[in-house]
Amino acid sequence: MTDKTLTRMDLADAVHSQVGLSRNDSADLVESVLSHVSDALVAGEAVKVSSFGTFSVREKAARVGRNPKTGEEVPIHPRRVLTFRPSHLMKERVAAGNKR
Repeated sequence: MTDKTLTRMDLADAVHSQVGLSRNDSADLVESVLSHVSDALVAGEAVKVSSFGTFSVREKAARVGRNPKTGEEVPIHPRRVLTFRPSHLMKERVAAGNKR
């Protein structure tokens, strides 16, 4: 496994080289797409990217947790969490990458 992380700049460079937009236009396009995805998730909408997966926001109820060090009970407040469910195609592609 590599320590490489895909960044916004990497995505913009990929758009630049494959689509042919200028570097600035490519960066603006990536920012715009990520902004639209973020806005939809904040609004509680699911974001489905075909052949990739689905991002959704889930409501988690309040519950009582426990501090593992002291054993003290601590209330955990209700919150919204982001979840990602990969598509079957993505799961198969990632699994095939492990069989080198």
